[in-house]
Amino acid sequence: MELISILNLAYLVASILFIVGIKQLAHPKTATRGNLLGALGMLIAVVATLFDREILSYEWIAVGVLIGSVIGIILAIKIQMTAMPQLVAVLNGFGGIASVFVAGAALQLSIPKYATTVNYQEIVSIVFSAIVGGITFSGSFIAFGKLQGFITEKAVRYPGDQLVKILVGLAAVGLGVYGCLEPTDESIYWILSGVSLLLGIFLVIPIGGADMPVVISLLNSYSGIAASATGFVLNNNVLIISGSLVGASGIILTQIMCKAMNRSLTNVLFGGFGAVATEMKDDGDFYSGKVKSTSAEEVAMLLDVARSVVIVPGYGMAVAQAQHTVRDLYQLLTARGIDVTFAIHPVAGRMPGHMNVLLAEADIPYDRLKEMDEINSTFENVDVVIVNGANDVTNPLAKTDPKSPIAGMPILDVGNAKTVVVIKRSLSPGFAGVPNPLFIADNCLMLFGDGKKATQEMIAALKES
Repeated sequence: MELISILNLAYLVASILFIVGIKQLAHPKTATRGNLLGALGMLIAVVATLFDREILSYEWIAVGVLIGSVIGIILAIKIQMTAMPQLVAVLNGFGGIASVFVAGAALQLSIPKYATTVNYQEIVSIVFSAIVGGITFSGSFIAFGKLQGFITEKAVRYPGDQLVKILVGLAAVGLGVYGCLEPTDESIYWILSGVSLLLGIFLVIPIGGADMPVVISLLNSYSGIAASATGFVLNNNVLIISGSLVGASGIILTQIMCKAMNRSLTNVLFGGFGAVATEMKDDGDFYSGKVKSTSAEEVAMLLDVARSVVIVPGYGMAVAQAQHTVRDLYQLLTARGIDVTFAIHPVAGRMPGHMNVLLAEADIPYDRLKEMDEINSTFENVDVVIVNGANDVTNPLAKTDPKSPIAGMPILDVGNAKTVVVIKRSLSPGFAGVPNPLFIADNCLMLFGDGKKATQEMIAALKES
């Protein structure tokens, strides 16, 4: 069998493993196996590529693999689940810049032949890699900065910002067209890459922290699209297929997230184009004298007579690393015959599926996790809802105030329950920067404190009751 046939067979096997792996990632019971199948597919693709290309020095490749493996192992061990969104953003960015450099290297090799014959499929793919890869890299690191707190989580808007984005975008398109017409001018490629990096900053900086889950999903899609374009540059089938899978799945997930937040995909794609920058200010009297504070002992008494309890996890729970303590509370309540479920909002946390991953890490049964559409109609029959660190996803302003930044966003209707207990450090607003009327509702009690410590105190009080 010829080498090219063996390589194509290897690429086919790798592609099948990618597809099956993604399919199995859809359920916790098969997710681990799906992850391993995807990793195996990538290993096969990498080994096949090393045989397929003219390798100048395997020594440098070995050094790169060693360094990358060490970094990967350290990250896998050290990174907390609460920092996973930041890590995903960084990995998206590295994928984007890799596409830029690989396409640039391919252009250097192709410039001599372009003097006589231009391969327009190749040069268009090279230009596309520069634009999408550049936007992905800078946009991802802006997202990382917002998530990590290096950059303000608020939407950064300024007079004429939309015009600036349009002009920079047109400049990128113009340079891209010129680069296709004059492919022997390498400097145009790197100027285009620089303009694309600038465009990525302008696109993401106006997006606020509340929309970060959508941004991360979208940038993940961009990284896949950039990789697929690079596959066309290198004429590498497995890179085209894998990049397309990432790009398509990312776009689908982004659309799902937009629906969950009542956001326009166009609005996200163009970094707030056409959006009105509004922010609701708390005049200091919103909560004054209206909040009913409670204690762990009082909550324990409520739980002791409850027949149904719903726990709503949020980013505050993730920051407190309270998922294992929440599991202990779940097991204690279940042992007493109380029906306990978890209400999961699609954008709770800072990335898609953030809460699902945290609860799965704590070995909470998957069938106890209920999506928003499934559980919303049942809240009126629930005795106690415990909101652990969630804010915007339970904020009634989404339904009552058309001028609110979260107006129209579907929320968990926890206010319909008989009693709502909100565990929160303070009355500070969520990512959207607006107060939450739920906190002053007649059936709401505020249990102030760290999500983990407050839950531990509830468990202790329950055991003594």
